[in-house]
Amino acid sequence: MAAGERGHGDGARLGVAELGAEPGERATLVQFSSAFCQPCRATRRILAEVASMVDGVAHVEVDAERNLELVRALGIEKTPTVLVLDAAGRIVRRAAGMPRKADVIAALGAAV
Repeated sequence: MAAGERGHGDGARLGVAELGAEPGERATLVQFSSAFCQPCRATRRILAEVASMVDGVAHVEVDAERNLELVRALGIEKTPTVLVLDAAGRIVRRAAGMPRKADVIAALGAAV
């Protein structure tokens, strides 16, 4: 994933308790957004489209303002921030800013 990409997570696992939604069977695209974030809207469309193209992949959007404890625990500094989780809920890719569709698809390769 392009701008602001960082590698692996810190070993944290995210599941339904943290995400507020069921993770994907094979991978999960987690998007941290805020209400007035314009790039978040485009990111939502991109991630939803990719998730619909790949079996077993879910897109979960997390409201950063309502989940400050999780935002702080994960070191989320801006919106949108996208995390790619593998089937076990481990963070395998992380990027801040609006991703390109091709980059999201490539990042999924690390998770599935």
